[in-house]
Amino acid sequence: MFELTARELEVLKLMTKGLNNNEIGNIIGISKHTAKSHVSAIIKKLKSCTRSEATFWAGKYNMF
Repeated sequence: MFELTARELEVLKLMTKGLNNNEIGNIIGISKHTAKSHVSAIIKKLKSCTRSEATFWAGKYNMF
């Protein structure tokens, strides 16, 4: 359905925990800028407008 990479799924899972880009980056060992790029790609691929909406779809479609 949604074609997210393994890294994007990892970032999305952290997003659902309410973490910001800096926290996500620290946990998975990437910069906050790279985390932001992943978040932007996730939002685009899920056809969402916000982080909150993207995390809603993750829950609705049991993406993990």
